[in-house]
Amino acid sequence: MEIREVFARNLKAARQAKGLSQEELAFEAGIDRTYISSLERSVYNASIDVVDRLATVLGVEASELLKRRPETKIEPLR
Repeated sequence: MEIREVFARNLKAARQAKGLSQEELAFEAGIDRTYISSLERSVYNASIDVVDRLATVLGVEASELLKRRPETKIEPLR
């Protein structure tokens, strides 16, 4: 998984855990909602400044948004 995909997954998870909509997160971070959507879909790369602003609003360290986590695999029933 590319770092952009890791960031996208972590950003969305952190936003949802905080109970924020894309619009609310965008407003608090001072960026456009469509940019948040694009980041969560791995369309754009975020600058380090944007990563920092998003992390601040979400109450996490910027490094947490870039941390690789094991993927959950669903095994088929037998």
